[in-house]
Amino acid sequence: METQTNTALDEIRQRRELAEQMGGEQQVKRQHSNGRLTARERIELLADPDSFHETGYLGGHGVYENDKLVSFTPKGEVVGSCDVDGRLIFLHAGDFTVRGGSATAGDHGALGMESSVVVRAKEWRVPFVRLLDGAGGSVRGFLELGRTYLPDGNSFTQHDVELLQHVPVVSAILGPVAGLPAIDGCMCHFNVMVRGTSHLFPGGPPVVKAALGLDVTKEELGGAEMHTRTSGSVNNIAEDEQDAIRQVKQFLSYLPSSVDEVPQRHDPRAPRLDAAVLRDLVPENKRQPFDVRKLIDAVTDEESFFEISRDYGRSRVTGLARVDGYSVGIMANNPRQQGGATDPAAGKKAMHLIQLCDQFHLPLVTFPDEPGFMVGKDAELAGIERAGAELVWTTCRSRMPWITFVVRRIFGVGGQVHHRPTGMFRRFAWPSAQWGSMHISGGTSAAFKSDIANAADPEAKRREIESAMEAIASPFRTAEVTLQDIIDPAETRDLLVRFVHEAQRVLTTQVGPPATPFRP
Repeated sequence: METQTNTALDEIRQRRELAEQMGGEQQVKRQHSNGRLTARERIELLADPDSFHETGYLGGHGVYENDKLVSFTPKGEVVGSCDVDGRLIFLHAGDFTVRGGSATAGDHGALGMESSVVVRAKEWRVPFVRLLDGAGGSVRGFLELGRTYLPDGNSFTQHDVELLQHVPVVSAILGPVAGLPAIDGCMCHFNVMVRGTSHLFPGGPPVVKAALGLDVTKEELGGAEMHTRTSGSVNNIAEDEQDAIRQVKQFLSYLPSSVDEVPQRHDPRAPRLDAAVLRDLVPENKRQPFDVRKLIDAVTDEESFFEISRDYGRSRVTGLARVDGYSVGIMANNPRQQGGATDPAAGKKAMHLIQLCDQFHLPLVTFPDEPGFMVGKDAELAGIERAGAELVWTTCRSRMPWITFVVRRIFGVGGQVHHRPTGMFRRFAWPSAQWGSMHISGGTSAAFKSDIANAADPEAKRREIESAMEAIASPFRTAEVTLQDIIDPAETRDLLVRFVHEAQRVLTTQVGPPATPFRP
């Protein structure tokens, strides 16, 4: 005899099966034919085996006849929790197979609605991952609602803003992402796009055509190459979805579950390169660049450096790494790009890393070869002074332990932002270091302009003054007065290991949200 309980259990199983079919066989095939995985396939890549627990799977739109469910359209998302490398996270995956992943009228604000996974991630103090694929609102939803509505999305996105202050948030952009999800794509601590199959924009080509009368492709408007190289809206590019999710997992591995903890230590490894290579890294020719990533490989644990925004603001190299098993932030000038000069894009990268380290209690390690802030008309048009002011402000507001190794040049305000006068800060310099308010060559022409112009041989006079200036530019003369420690470059790794160990005690006193909120 069938009982009421058995009938209810049968309905639960039926509804689960319908939800797991997503948008149906044809829509799933279409998703695959477009070179993209489904939401549930992506979750399988992210989650540890058998660890995904779905919530809200009953959500959607059912059609009934005589009080019997005859068809069911699930909501355009899959949400829940899972373990990633043994650690609990909450996640949201857009399901493009259901109405292109667009929201419906009933997605927010129903009376008695369960807490969202965003709120749960904040309250449970665990990382949050978005696997984005789909649009925001759709005009189709107006028909379901029977009216239009005032844009009031901040009534729920305020939780996304608040979440940034408490736990690591990562966005993987895995398909066409528009509307509010496009903002969610950047409301995070790290994001990644897939080359060729993911696109990010407030409105796609049809919207651009209607608004501006312009014909533009999805790739031109919001492709991964553009966003990781030019706009800077996205940190990293991935070759496929598997690579994107691998990067998500790797990024999370450097961070604690929340600001209330310090990052876990991993097994220590020796660097890939011997420290002795650093003695010959910097060329004697001051204008000749060198490979700064080789420096990073000689001081960080082998294969631990995870570069962030490699293709944007390329005069700075930023990322996360490990030193003797401890997570750290790494920042260096790249003399192979613009001579290492900091432009607004490179400044944004620097600020992002400083905020990230401050937020999640990672020591920051910087290797300046800083000729200063970028000069010229293009830099002025890009607002270099405003960018410089923001970088100075972010530097001074930070509090995490910070160590700087001056590798070569460190001039002007651009050099100033590699130093912090408060908190746990330590600075060493290599013998190849040069410093001052500006370069001697450019400074000589400005400071001694009239002397040079009035000389019988202006060029000889300029060389004479520069020679005299160079004689007093030795870093050892500075050290005699300021007590600056100048070291054998081969000592860098050992001094860094010691500092990172000493920093752990300070970091434990800084758990909790930082004094300065994180800004995406």
